[in-house]
Amino acid sequence: MWRDPGVSADSYYEIRPECTDVPVTRFKIKAGKTLSARKWHAAFTPEGYLDIGKTLSRIYRGGVHPSIKGEVWEFLLGCYDPKSTFEERDQIRQRRRMQYATWKEECHQLFPLVGSGRFVTAPVITEDGQPILDPLVLKETNPAKGLAVLPQDNNSPSRMDAANNLEKVTDKIVVQWMLTLHQIGLDVVRTDRTLVFYEKPENLSKLWDVLAVYAWIDKDIGYGQGMCDLCSPMIILLDDEADAFWCFERLMRRLRGNFRCTESSVGVEAQLINLASVTQVIDPKLHKHLEHLGGGDYLFAFRMLMVLFRREFSFCDSLYLWEMMWALEYDPDLFLIYEESQSASEKAKGSKGKTKSIRQCGKYERENLKSGAKNAEAPLPISVFLVASVLKDKSTKLLQEARGLDDVVKILNDITGNLDAKKACSVAMKLHKKYLRKAKKP
Repeated sequence: MWRDPGVSADSYYEIRPECTDVPVTRFKIKAGKTLSARKWHAAFTPEGYLDIGKTLSRIYRGGVHPSIKGEVWEFLLGCYDPKSTFEERDQIRQRRRMQYATWKEECHQLFPLVGSGRFVTAPVITEDGQPILDPLVLKETNPAKGLAVLPQDNNSPSRMDAANNLEKVTDKIVVQWMLTLHQIGLDVVRTDRTLVFYEKPENLSKLWDVLAVYAWIDKDIGYGQGMCDLCSPMIILLDDEADAFWCFERLMRRLRGNFRCTESSVGVEAQLINLASVTQVIDPKLHKHLEHLGGGDYLFAFRMLMVLFRREFSFCDSLYLWEMMWALEYDPDLFLIYEESQSASEKAKGSKGKTKSIRQCGKYERENLKSGAKNAEAPLPISVFLVASVLKDKSTKLLQEARGLDDVVKILNDITGNLDAKKACSVAMKLHKKYLRKAKKP
């Protein structure tokens, strides 16, 4: 029987010619398997209602065509309700764009490099609010280099930033935010640097702007290393900066707990504890061996969970992995759960009480509903089982060759570029079923 070998999607995410050590992409666009623009648009009624159940299985089977990834992701991440019309979504989009513009202007007033097309990579302020007069800072924040300085409003005090006016900043919240701006800049120039897309300075500054605004509005979490890796695909897939911001904001609703830091712990540790529990149930021998090596805290899996395997796959394959994960985990109530207005919260609570259409749920979500895992505490994300699937795949090698934690790290580092996203998801689903079955037993 003839099988479509598929077409490479690498042309959509062009690699710089001098970058020769990037992982090979396995994802192929396959007719009849990959969700095409035609199939996607056919899933909408004339009013705009989306039968998302039709698309979830296709996404899991063959991913999403690069030409429609951005708009499909907006639904998978809960930006829009599939039960809304084209007109309703357009109104939401316009409202969100205005909200983003307002937040960005707030940031621009505090630090005019935001929205200027440029960004900083050196600290601009000390922890006590004093401006830093370093030559690099002065060069990067020099108005003569194209920084737009807003005119003074005679009726209100100046909100110019410390770097321009060399004034001390006294508001602790503003100081905290400004302390992160150079760190965002340093991470931006390192993110996806193999892609031609980021050769353009305006794309780098767009990524910096989105992360700077997010750090300002989510004061509880702010900015954390790894967010650049999560945000970068949104900038590439969605032309409008505000749309990219909201897509990233929705993704952070799922992951922000991983970035919550205290003096004694990092948020992702909760997922590492979950990973240890899962491994103990599905592969007790491996878990015992890892504990014996001093790796019972599973810190070697930190990066995989923080940035959802961005470093283990090629850029294209990591996008494929993400959309498969989100399709499997999809909950049709996502939009209502995420909306902040009181009425939406009430609707979400009401919808939770109703029996949701199983057909509109992702396969992983259906398993959780069937097992009753949703009724207990929050179910484990599929990412935990993806890491467990990698450990399971390398179990024999880890048991035979790992004599210390350095060996564990080396064996796991060797998976870069050698993982099959579809296979990893398939194994993760099987492990999830096995875990639910075994965890239920007394």
